[in-house]
Amino acid sequence: MPTLQQLRYLVAVGETLHFRRAAEMTHVTQPTLSGQLRELEEKLGVQLVERSRAKVILTPIGQEVVTRARAVLRDVQDIIELAKQGQSLLGGTIRVGVLHTLGPYLLPHILPELHRSFPALKLYVREAMPQALLSGIDEGNLDLLFFPLPVKGADLQTARLFREPLSVVVPSDHRLASKEKIDRDDLKDETVLTLERGYRLHDQVHEICEQYGAHMSLDYEGTSLDTLRLMVGMGMGLSLLPALYIRSEVQQDDQVVARPLRSRAPYRMIGMIWRRKSARQHEFVALAEMVRGILKTRLPEITVMQ
Repeated sequence: MPTLQQLRYLVAVGETLHFRRAAEMTHVTQPTLSGQLRELEEKLGVQLVERSRAKVILTPIGQEVVTRARAVLRDVQDIIELAKQGQSLLGGTIRVGVLHTLGPYLLPHILPELHRSFPALKLYVREAMPQALLSGIDEGNLDLLFFPLPVKGADLQTARLFREPLSVVVPSDHRLASKEKIDRDDLKDETVLTLERGYRLHDQVHEICEQYGAHMSLDYEGTSLDTLRLMVGMGMGLSLLPALYIRSEVQQDDQVVARPLRSRAPYRMIGMIWRRKSARQHEFVALAEMVRGILKTRLPEITVMQ
């Protein structure tokens, strides 16, 4: 019978395709990892890994076993978390994933209060691109996401937290900077900068540009909200940026100003996402309610959901 540790070694090799890096990831020596993988292959009676000096390749059956092993390890972790629930509410470690475009502007408002209320709670935070975060929650490498909604996935549970409006950001010397609110016709034929493909914000801005008759720049897509702000400040175009980022960075920058749209302002819905079968589901529901309460008193720019 394969051991859990052997499955962990195999999953590490599947993720890195490199014995040394897999050994470092699992905190063992390379000979130990290699020996355990050979023992695993002997137990199963099949070859899982093709070994050569140049590279490591999983066999087709090896790829399937890695997929199943991830699920087994994820379920075992859920069992451990389930046992911890009897000890305390919101204790231990929660592995949290969040977008680069959200984490730095949201988490500082909620993490200190959570730490004061639940000192035994440890949040390990990872920032990444959207698809990497969704893969992390699916594979069990992350427990919880702060993420734009909606998301598709029968195995995912979501809780809406707040609506975050998007405002138009323009250079300080732009003709629209003197207006209190931006009308639909004001954006006609303007060049609008946005994030690179892969972000929900990219798709939202594309839809807004089509509706308002603006031109979305495809030659200069930003890799971060800071990049967009700097390009706007240099007069390369306008942008549509979320309220929490505007509060944190735009209001401190005299090169740019933010102006709301006059009617039906666009927004992004932010929520929490976790696996439907997570053993900590009731904790995450409670956590969502706590986060809503914190945000309601601290951030008037957003609309907290009930």
